[in-house]
Amino acid sequence: MTAETRTWTGPSAPERLSILHGTESIAVVGASDKPSRASYFVSTYLLSSSPYRVYFVNPALREIMGRPVYPSLADLPETPDVVDAFRRHDDLPGVAREAVAVGARTLWLQLGSWHEEAARIAEEGGLSVVMDRCLKIEHARFHGGLHLAGFNTGVISSKRQVLS
Repeated sequence: MTAETRTWTGPSAPERLSILHGTESIAVVGASDKPSRASYFVSTYLLSSSPYRVYFVNPALREIMGRPVYPSLADLPETPDVVDAFRRHDDLPGVAREAVAVGARTLWLQLGSWHEEAARIAEEGGLSVVMDRCLKIEHARFHGGLHLAGFNTGVISSKRQVLS
């Protein structure tokens, strides 16, 4: 979907800050044990630089960074405030349904993820929705930490720069 055909509008910066301030627990759905994956990078940041209780969800794994991995949101020891989804585009409506079913408060789709059907499902279920925003970047931006873990350029890009 191109930017011109997008009809959904998400929360403003102050609203996103309010979501983060009201958050105590985050479930990283699609968490990976591979350090090269965005979910691993974001999880590492959240564990080291935020006050949140972070849970990993991936039915194919048992442990990441020495922490347990749960097969589904329903298996978590508590209801997460935020469900941070790192899943394929076609899987996002299912993640939204699962987030609604467990009573999460926010569905957060990472940078580059935009799925209006998933947003509709979540909003109709009473959740707030953030799409196409990295939770790590947003948290760091609001809390003065964009200099951490490689974000010191003033430019945020998903492409690795080649230095000459």
